Amino acid sequence: MKIKIICLGKTKQKQIAGLIEEYQKRISKYIKLDWKILPDVKLTGSKTIEIVKEQEAAILEKNLSTSALIIVLDENGKEFSSENFAHYLENKFNIGKDIIFVIGGVYGISSKIIKNANIVLSFSRLTFTHQMIRLVLAEQIYRAFTIIKGKKYHY
Repeated sequence: MKIKIICLGKTKQKQIAGLIEEYQKRISKYIKLDWKILPDVKLTGSKTIEIVKEQEAAILEKNLSTSALIIVLDENGKEFSSENFAHYLENKFNIGKDIIFVIGGVYGISSKIIKNANIVLSFSRLTFTHQMIRLVLAEQIYRAFTIIKGKKYHY
């Protein structure tokens, strides 16, 4: 089994990128984790935010596998405790599912992508930048595996 995280636009803040890299190393002890960074669409005078989101949806759709479990991150999604998130992931892996997490761009994610997700997940009702949520996701995946394996990271 493996996890893929698909997101739009590069992580521009070096501090965040460094922390993501640290969690990537930690996670690699448990599972294969791949990142797919896709180009984001820029807002211009002729494009509305909705047009940008729809163009980004087209980019995302080309990279989604129908055989994997698709988890979209959105502030309006289902919230889990860390323990419940760990058990959810463990259950999906036990039935043989690869998992793809999808993180939208600067303006969020198209309803078209949300409608096609297996689950929409929120880490908080607070809004995070699309770059910061990458770090939060990486940390929560690592935390989930420490819970699953009974390690001391999670208290």
